[in-house]
Amino acid sequence: MADERPTYSIIVEMENAKSIDWDEIGVGLMALAREIAAVSSIGFATPKVVVSHGGQDADAQSLRSHFKAEAPELGQVADVSFAACPDGRYYDLKNNGIPATNGNVVVFLDSDTVPEPGWLPTLLEPFQDPETVCVNGYTYLSHDDFFSRTFALIWFFPMAQRDKRFASKRAINANNIAFRRDWISSHPFPPHNGFKVSCTLLMHQLWCEGHKVINVDARVYHYSPRGWRFFYWRALVTGRDADRKFVELHSPTRAQRIVKSFSRWATMSWRTIRRVVRHAPQTGMPLWQIPFSLIVGLAFYTMAFFGHFSLATGLVRDEIEVVPDYVGHS
Repeated sequence: MADERPTYSIIVEMENAKSIDWDEIGVGLMALAREIAAVSSIGFATPKVVVSHGGQDADAQSLRSHFKAEAPELGQVADVSFAACPDGRYYDLKNNGIPATNGNVVVFLDSDTVPEPGWLPTLLEPFQDPETVCVNGYTYLSHDDFFSRTFALIWFFPMAQRDKRFASKRAINANNIAFRRDWISSHPFPPHNGFKVSCTLLMHQLWCEGHKVINVDARVYHYSPRGWRFFYWRALVTGRDADRKFVELHSPTRAQRIVKSFSRWATMSWRTIRRVVRHAPQTGMPLWQIPFSLIVGLAFYTMAFFGHFSLATGLVRDEIEVVPDYVGHS
């Protein structure tokens, strides 16, 4: 019955939009409008979509114009509002959107992800159980050339197909997830210097309180990272984030952190070899490119090791991670 269905709001962060074009953002917004219309047709109330951005309040008008140009249908199926968080980082923008929501479920979707048909009803359905607190969707990388295929093989997301075991082991997807509003309002993404550490810390908060993360096949694809500049920077910050997670969840002892940097290098190198060899055919990668993909993947995690080792040994300071200007829109 319609009155048993949860009300919901959706938060779309705009930090990741800096790295893609507006026509690509528009593809995701049109898909979002389609999904909202689909659940509205089966009795869900019209939702509020909160666009959380790192600019000033005055920037809302320009953003609204872009949204109307790229996805006019979104404004017809949802109440779209804009929430400024000047100079906010990725998780800041997510937290910034929470107070502006009004549904009893809050859905988080990133500006560089595109929902597949059936995404939203699949994500919302478990909330008909009043015990459900968190529902985690399935995110994978799109790919259409050598570099994006390699990223899809070595990245933190599972492959689109035949990768359920890997998907079940990874942390929650902050780009494709939903929470009870009362819980996420009192447990926002934890502030942290790391680039992508807060979602892991939030997942452990859920576990510590005895909540189960429900994984569902609510699929979105994420645009592939672009360019060698991003590759270099993201590898280093991946290593530094690995050290930060180890400190938060296991041990701050420097010796153990250093040992962990070496063991993780070995683990991720072996994982990269297995995943490239096993999954390269399903990406459409020609056989002759597989050795080069292995080289790129191993280079990524070797640079990640240097990032990890440098922070663990104190060669670099633990500073707030922000996306450098040279990475930007590459």
